[in-house]
Amino acid sequence: HRDTCLTDGSAPLLLYGYGSYGASMPASFSTSRLSLVNRGVVYAISHVRGGADCGYDWYDPQGKAMNKKNTFLDFIASAEYLVDQGFTSAGRICISGGSAGGMLVGATMNMAREGLLCSVVGEVPFVDVLNTMCDVSLPLTPPEWPEWGNPIEDEEAYKYIESYSPYDALSEKKYPAVLATAGLTDPRVTYWEPAKWIAKLRKVRTDKEGLSLLHTNMGAGHAGKSGRFDSLEEVALVYGFVLYIFQKTGSLPKLDL
Repeated sequence: HRDTCLTDGSAPLLLYGYGSYGASMPASFSTSRLSLVNRGVVYAISHVRGGADCGYDWYDPQGKAMNKKNTFLDFIASAEYLVDQGFTSAGRICISGGSAGGMLVGATMNMAREGLLCSVVGEVPFVDVLNTMCDVSLPLTPPEWPEWGNPIEDEEAYKYIESYSPYDALSEKKYPAVLATAGLTDPRVTYWEPAKWIAKLRKVRTDKEGLSLLHTNMGAGHAGKSGRFDSLEEVALVYGFVLYIFQKTGSLPKLDL
């Protein structure tokens, strides 16, 4: 964050997370994030269970298969902690994640208390977990069973996945503004997953004026556009959405840039 950032709860905050496959998310320098930070946004990375930031058992057994909900509960706890510490306040938080991190933000959106979040960004989000894990025609499904469980052969795993799968767990209530992205040729997260998610979200959300946006790249896969400047266009799309919602909710500070 900027050195002038006040810890009085007035700052908008973007909380990023992943939390699967034992992948660690160390804090690192990013020039693109400066675009947010320079506008007064606090940028935070949550080391949730499911990653291995705090050792291998942070991932296995604490953050996979039948303990997967720990990942989402950790993410919510991170957001609440940042509120308690004055870095932001409820209603000024955007959560962001891609691929399995998209599942993280999708599940968190369903589980978090109303009013905690103002926006959600899911980039190529793995949100239709149950249907995908039941579809053996998809080449990546069987290798994924150790991570999430096999709902075809294990009834307990079926019910557990169903209880948190972002698509299946959507219900009639208010939701934060949502942006989902997809790649038409994505072999890992098929393009119809975010499309189904956004379509159902538009149907069930009770705040009908709330944004439920889908951007499908017709010429890219899981990693998005290739090339330095083309990839920055996708960053700009996401940041534009994030800043728009922060501005709409009155969260952006007035700074002399």
